[in-house]
Amino acid sequence: MLRKSLIAVLAPGMALGLALGAAGPLQAEMPADEGPHFQDPRHAVTWRREELKGIERLVRQLRFDLVNNRDARGAEPRLEELAALASGAHLLPAFIEGSHGRGSEARARIWEEWEEFEAGFAALEERVSALREAAEAEDYPLATRELSDLSLTCRSCHRRYRY
Repeated sequence: MLRKSLIAVLAPGMALGLALGAAGPLQAEMPADEGPHFQDPRHAVTWRREELKGIERLVRQLRFDLVNNRDARGAEPRLEELAALASGAHLLPAFIEGSHGRGSEARARIWEEWEEFEAGFAALEERVSALREAAEAEDYPLATRELSDLSLTCRSCHRRYRY
């Protein structure tokens, strides 16, 4: 009896999941150890725009947590989320060729200077790691500087590769 009612509850959602694809409408299937994979440039642009906005919100909240409230413990989940989201492994797959131009703020030079662009994400990951270390040590003046350096890292890449 329980099994039949469980199937009745889950079946519509499973059917919807199959209709949309296992990973939803914006990205193709994603192996557990890799980032998202995109085939449609429009979907890549939409996805990365939302991810980058989420990172920006996290950084603002972390500034509040670490600078204003001096609450490293409260910041821990956001720091962990930031490390996952602000990584090349997570974001670079959404920068597929052809995903610049209409609807995108990306410049074509991203693909012309791919190695330098990737290096920007390595620098971003280093800044996030340094911020996490400062927060774990509850060194709030250092965390403040690391947040500023993190913002500068973002801005330097945006100046070069974003309209």
